[in-house]
Amino acid sequence: MDAPKWFEDAIASPGNRSMVEVDGCAIHYRTWGNPQHPGLLLVHGGAAHTHWWDFVAPLLSEHYFVAALDLSGHGESGWRQDYPREQWAAELIGVSQACAFVGPPIIIGHSMGGLVTIAAASLHGEQLAGAIIVDAPVRRPDPETEDRRRPPSEWRPHRIYPDLNAAMSRFRLLPPQKCENDYIISHIARRSLQEVAITEENLERVKGEARVGDVGWTWKFDNRVFLRSSTSSMSQYLASVRCRVALLRGEFSIVVPPETGQYMYDLLDRNAPLVTIPQAYHHLLLDQPLAFISAIRALLADWEHSTPHVKRR
Repeated sequence: MDAPKWFEDAIASPGNRSMVEVDGCAIHYRTWGNPQHPGLLLVHGGAAHTHWWDFVAPLLSEHYFVAALDLSGHGESGWRQDYPREQWAAELIGVSQACAFVGPPIIIGHSMGGLVTIAAASLHGEQLAGAIIVDAPVRRPDPETEDRRRPPSEWRPHRIYPDLNAAMSRFRLLPPQKCENDYIISHIARRSLQEVAITEENLERVKGEARVGDVGWTWKFDNRVFLRSSTSSMSQYLASVRCRVALLRGEFSIVVPPETGQYMYDLLDRNAPLVTIPQAYHHLLLDQPLAFISAIRALLADWEHSTPHVKRR
């Protein structure tokens, strides 16, 4: 499918690249728009990167100064030994401060980035104007289920592919879902990969034929980002947010089904909008991008002219 004009126009505005150090790690971010406008900070999901927002940020930048970051362990940012959500939440605040927003920003986080945004809204809510949580699940605690994480020994370095096309063909959305917008998938897949020199040490990681001295391609993210740790449960964080919140989910999402959305709505004392994007799955900004952008614009416009409700409890 050929990319539509609106998409081509959006990605033609790549934003301004910057770096900031947060707790000893270099964090990469990009900005769009007028720094004198209210601030928006966009947060990608697990194993993703700032380029997931390439076709979204420019369409929000007319009235907002928009920033999108690479969390540590992702994209062009540095790597850490471990990745607790609280550390990522601190990175949101570090980037917000580096952007010198004119006032507290609104954060928009998708999937894992939505969970990080919830943690930031709880821990640093007084520094935020709001948080929009996009298909990020906070599930009802189940005492019968233990938290299962793969031990670090099971996580290995990424495979290396001998050419770019072979690498891009391995790009997958997680969880798996259909997406008819091939032009978006191709754009994101290409920017999920980086060149790597093939050496004696990494030759066994190459999937295909290659020799020492060749150049291969591998994924940018650190596998350890999935070995999550957190000092509090997500239910505790969501129930204790200290700024206004909105919830977005995809109509066909298996990550945030209706019962999960209802549980999150109840944790917020029913004082937050819960918006379902029609015909969308978990990666709703990819499969229904214009509907997603319209929903974000509507929420932001409402928040510009309304007062947050106070929790009843």
